[in-house]
Amino acid sequence: MTSSHDGLPETAQGPASESEPFDLFERWYGEAESSELNDPNAMAIATADANGLPDVRMVLLKHRDTRGFVFFTNTESAKGREIAENGQASGVLHWKSLRRQVRFRGPVEQVTPEESDAYFTSRARDSRIGAWASRQSSALPARKVLEDAVQAETARFEGRDVPRPAHWAGYRIRPIYLEFWSDRPFRLHDRLVFTRMTPRGAWEHGRLYP
Repeated sequence: MTSSHDGLPETAQGPASESEPFDLFERWYGEAESSELNDPNAMAIATADANGLPDVRMVLLKHRDTRGFVFFTNTESAKGREIAENGQASGVLHWKSLRRQVRFRGPVEQVTPEESDAYFTSRARDSRIGAWASRQSSALPARKVLEDAVQAETARFEGRDVPRPAHWAGYRIRPIYLEFWSDRPFRLHDRLVFTRMTPRGAWEHGRLYP
């Protein structure tokens, strides 16, 4: 089987190894880290509320492996509440410099407390303070209310470590669908897809019309 300049097999149909789509993601991600001016880990995450109304926002991909794609947030935020309501999400990373994107979707799980603690500890102290001060997605009467909350939390934790709030955690999207999209002339784009029935199932792969 030959490969294109994007690292995609020229022909793809049938079973794939457990790691194959993630190996391809790592190759693309490594190239994006070298070519993107800002935030190669920026991704749009879409969730839906109990009525099925979709909601999308930009977050940062903070960890990835064969289990899935991880981001961190306030669990009481809009996306946290929506994940609690239907337990599914989708995401996309778009690398304009490479004219590529990767799409994925699947069920969502919270990462372990140890994983959340490890990432929270790696954040800048002011960002950790902010996680305590912000009631994410709640109505904010005035900017000064937030600034006062930051000052209060800064004083509260002065001279000691800032622990992870109980309402702040990581979420892992366990993909059952992964699509690698590459720009081609005349909008005849290349779309290689990997699908499976469950997050522990076997991958099948094939191509879609652009």
